[in-house]
Amino acid sequence: MQDDRKAVKSWIMYDWANSAFATTIMAAVMPIYFVSEAIGGTDAGWGFTQTAAAIVIALLSPLLGAIADHSGNKKAFLKFFMFVGAAASILLAVPGKDDVLLASAIVILGMIGFGAGNTFYDAMLNDVASPGNRERISANGYAMGYLGGGVLLAFNIVIIQKPELVGLADSAAGSRISFISVGIWWLVFSIPLFRNVTETKKAAQERFGKKVREGLARLRVTFSEIRQYPELWKFMIAYWFFFDGVNTVIVMATSYGKTIGIDTGPLITALLLTQFIGFPATWLFGKLADKIGPKRMLYGSQAMYIVIVVLGFFMQNATHFYILAALVGLVQGGSQATARSIYSRLIPNGRAAEFNGFLSFTSRFFSFGGPLVFALVKVFTDSSRYAILAVAFFFVMGMLLLSFVNTAKGEREAEGRTVL
Repeated sequence: MQDDRKAVKSWIMYDWANSAFATTIMAAVMPIYFVSEAIGGTDAGWGFTQTAAAIVIALLSPLLGAIADHSGNKKAFLKFFMFVGAAASILLAVPGKDDVLLASAIVILGMIGFGAGNTFYDAMLNDVASPGNRERISANGYAMGYLGGGVLLAFNIVIIQKPELVGLADSAAGSRISFISVGIWWLVFSIPLFRNVTETKKAAQERFGKKVREGLARLRVTFSEIRQYPELWKFMIAYWFFFDGVNTVIVMATSYGKTIGIDTGPLITALLLTQFIGFPATWLFGKLADKIGPKRMLYGSQAMYIVIVVLGFFMQNATHFYILAALVGLVQGGSQATARSIYSRLIPNGRAAEFNGFLSFTSRFFSFGGPLVFALVKVFTDSSRYAILAVAFFFVMGMLLLSFVNTAKGEREAEGRTVL
């Protein structure tokens, strides 16, 4: 199979587009803005916001994936959730002092757009890339995401730290402009995918109600069949722990740094460092995965995360935070891309969106575990340092469970099943 280069590049560009949300809103600016005087929230409130979003995405993802697979409309669903996420990003400029619930609701809406949209985006990897190219193309997507998210974050750092340069009154105004920039960026750079990527239509357009009923029926089949693919099932369980650990590091890093006394400027700058290191590192990660095997690279990345959280326990100043941010940049995008490509090889043909929906459902359902563990350890020990150290548990379990996965056998299982 000769991959369509234009379609591949357009698919990759969506990572450039939506990663602006991940960097500015999920990881860097919004967590700090949420707990600042501009909104007046707390780190616990931010954690509950993440949990609520994860639960909603978990409930939506498998149903939407089943419907999309049945109707061949992954791109249409992706477009809808892209608009939801972009609109929510722009609306984040609205909440003011003490509008904590409104800010939380809009963040949840944006994360639904981002998370649910990624279910369909990930599934479309199978539409643009042949099996032998998926590690490389998946890694290139993450690499472009790091670069795109980093470019916009760099602009946002300037208008937040030096608002007078663009005629703004203060850094809070700069933060609000940064939220608007995310929505516009996401909208504009999504255009190539919707113009140039084509998916195979499986059926004529049907009424939505019928799609829902048939989607639910197919979802029941997915739940009953998923364990008939033993290696896929084992990989998914390992992925739950790995995903939860990575997600916790992403969403809690800046609030943790703020708690131990690091100023806002260095926190955001460190995350920018992660983005620009992540761009070449993710590309290199994909190359190494091709040479020495994706499973080995995934092992290595989880070991690095254990080192990161242990070092985080001892972190004292902004320089230490910069070092940890650089280490995260080395493995974050590459590990996620490699996990995505391994999973794409283990799912049965013709079930990409449905099985990606199931993975999104389960991983998002369990993704509240990391922030919850962090919060509970913080409450019972009154120490953010012990809370961050507790996150190492998820990576240890991920490595242990991954050791039981035979990916070659899993690929044979996927190829040997008949699509229902």
